[in-house]
Amino acid sequence: MTTDSHGPRKPRRLSREVIYESSWMNLYADKVEFPQGRIIDRHYFLDFKKEAVAVLVENDDGQILMIESYRYTTDSIEWEIPAGGIEKGESVLEAARREVIEETGYDSSNMEVLYTFHPSNGISNQVFHIAKCLATGSQGEFDRNEVRSVRWFTRDEVSQLIKERKLRDGFSLTVLLLKLSPDVLTQE
Repeated sequence: MTTDSHGPRKPRRLSREVIYESSWMNLYADKVEFPQGRIIDRHYFLDFKKEAVAVLVENDDGQILMIESYRYTTDSIEWEIPAGGIEKGESVLEAARREVIEETGYDSSNMEVLYTFHPSNGISNQVFHIAKCLATGSQGEFDRNEVRSVRWFTRDEVSQLIKERKLRDGFSLTVLLLKLSPDVLTQE
């Protein structure tokens, strides 16, 4: 990467065309100059207004709680882990706890953030956080507009879903592969 007296140079935006803006996301076509002088006239950029969190929910037996979710965009019903957007003023862990209650009906304890990443850093500023927690109490009501059912899975059942390519949500797949991969994250 090219450097100057201030350190490495980064690509810089020369101009911006607004294609679409909403309270959820924006789409821009930016004119961008890269460090070696290359100019891209239309570098499309998805600007997400909210970060998101997915939650690995376990019970005392080490089972993983998953939701069967309705997905309009892929015309499917998919097994996933609880996830959603972080509201303004909410911390990652506050959002994680809220999403677990809304999507599974369970309260939770021992919350912690495991990982943060950009799922599509070539075209967007979207930020995903991964949290984990322990389910507590008995199951209450969950949002039946978003979730068809809630179920506990063993580690072997989750592995089988992945082997059979039945788990297709990128957020869930990332979280569960990290969970199933020894020595990647601290496992209890």
